[in-house]
Amino acid sequence: MGRPAPDAAVEDQPMTVLNIASIEKLSLPGLAHQTLAGPRDGLRTLEVWMQTVAPGAQTPRHRHACEEVIVVLRGSGTCEIDGVALTFGPGSTLIVPASVPHQIVNTGEEEMHVVAALGAAPVTVETPAGERIELPWDQHRFAGKKCEV
Repeated sequence: MGRPAPDAAVEDQPMTVLNIASIEKLSLPGLAHQTLAGPRDGLRTLEVWMQTVAPGAQTPRHRHACEEVIVVLRGSGTCEIDGVALTFGPGSTLIVPASVPHQIVNTGEEEMHVVAALGAAPVTVETPAGERIELPWDQHRFAGKKCEV
């Protein structure tokens, strides 16, 4: 019995393996984004994002109703959370509680590379005042498979 190709998503298999190079990159000014896994892949309670933040760039100040864990693979910066700026570097793990406004700023001289796991699918991102922030990757969440509830 043969195995599916490593980058194939096979519905009747208990696991899916995706090739990151085949996942579309979307962007905001100074920020490149890939949704590595989420509702598109049948996930109902988790999204995993990979982002690259240019030197001097930042995420919008935002919140979401789920917890977030951000692993910093490369680069350094600050995470302003609940009015306090915390510094971090490569190898750091940032744990952001649900519904707490936060912002990541690349204060270094090189690109920052992070992987984030968010405990909801899909993730709705809002301003600190609760207004929805439309992101370029929102429309791509359900391309392919849809999460049926």
